[in-house]
Amino acid sequence: MTKLSAEAYAIVEGRHSDPFHYLGVHTEGDKTVVRAFLPEASKVEAIGEHGETAALARIHDAGLFAGALPNGSKRYQLRARFGENVVDLDDPYRFPPVLTDFDLYLLGEGTHQRIYDKLGAHPTTLDGVNGVAFVVLAPNARRVSVVGDFNFWNPRRHPMRVRGVGYWSCSCPMPQQAIIINSISSAHRPAPGTEIRSGGVCRGNAPQHRIIVVDETRLPHPRPAPAGINGWARRCRSTKSISVRGGARATMNG
Repeated sequence: MTKLSAEAYAIVEGRHSDPFHYLGVHTEGDKTVVRAFLPEASKVEAIGEHGETAALARIHDAGLFAGALPNGSKRYQLRARFGENVVDLDDPYRFPPVLTDFDLYLLGEGTHQRIYDKLGAHPTTLDGVNGVAFVVLAPNARRVSVVGDFNFWNPRRHPMRVRGVGYWSCSCPMPQQAIIINSISSAHRPAPGTEIRSGGVCRGNAPQHRIIVVDETRLPHPRPAPAGINGWARRCRSTKSISVRGGARATMNG
């Protein structure tokens, strides 16, 4: 095993607040290297964009792998062996941030007009890969992770990064109807206790409480309002109601 940096140990111990700074693809000197944390994997390879492969060395027994990408590829997949199964995975740490700098600016000043499109879990497609984008506001959290059936309910597998005033985010390649939850570890808890939330609508212990992410554009929507209803609503708003003696009510146009 090579001597590891403090960042590597932060990843292994599940306390890195910006795993994208260490995991994923990075340039070291004249080499393009990739790092992946797959605790349950016994062997990991990187697959370049043209199909070439390169083995990643295990640099920590906990499941931290690293190595050079074939031909310096920027687009790649990971091939991991879990017991008798070998699967190809898209690495979530090669994708850009979910929130833009402009999003963070608007969220910080409280003027974002489409916050419901940003917070929570939303199906997305990045670089041709289907997945789910997660954003959680947890300013006092020490770590926030996405956990579910797809990663063996292990909160160290998909840690999110924190930006702005406490917005944790990550895009995870997965089926867009996967069962997922968010694992939030509070900074005020010395023990690695876990609180489960997702968009503020669910809390409890995994896996009893689960969230199923669906594409809202495919959900049935109410029928359009009847013709003329908007004009009727405007007339109602322009009519003021006042109370008079005896319990009767009178109306006046304003």
